[in-house]
Amino acid sequence: MTTPLFIYVHGFNSSPKSMKAQLFLQYMQEQGKADQVLVPDLSHWPTQAIQQLREIVEQNADRLIILLGSSLGGYYSTWLTEHFSNVKTVLINPSVRPFELLPQYLGVNQNLYSGESYELTEEHLQQLLDLHCSEVKKPGSYLLMVQTADETLDYQEAVDKFSDSVQFIQQGGCHGFEQFEKVIPAIMAFSEGRIELPDPQLA
Repeated sequence: MTTPLFIYVHGFNSSPKSMKAQLFLQYMQEQGKADQVLVPDLSHWPTQAIQQLREIVEQNADRLIILLGSSLGGYYSTWLTEHFSNVKTVLINPSVRPFELLPQYLGVNQNLYSGESYELTEEHLQQLLDLHCSEVKKPGSYLLMVQTADETLDYQEAVDKFSDSVQFIQQGGCHGFEQFEKVIPAIMAFSEGRIELPDPQLA
């Protein structure tokens, strides 16, 4: 039996160096499973980012793939989950309609980690719109994890869209998802077909 492949899908202006990506990598290394994790450095162009992810999924068609989609990465992960039968997703404070949120960032942007500068254009927004899944047809393939004090996104939008999926709603927190390390065991259980959510009370 092949082992599952975990792919961390980072968000807007983020990178494989993000806190959650590094915490998950550290956990998997401690479990002796570092070879089961990929954290691709995604293009700022949505079409290219999806193509990067599609290639990984298609190259591992014989494996269960668990996407950890953070923010904009959750939006990409939703598209992949809806289009590939071997994909399941953990959505972490996901963006549901980024083409409506990101117009405020039109113009020159800089990646928070790499320092790369690029111009966010109307074409970026159109590419995002082209990836929109208006209906969730595979609700059992998702585990939604949100924190209500997300300062960037309205968590309720994700709660509403994924209303038929398993949800972990934690009061407080932030967009970066505080104490992410505490929900990693729940992610691992989900990858094995179990639902074992922690106490949502923040420590």
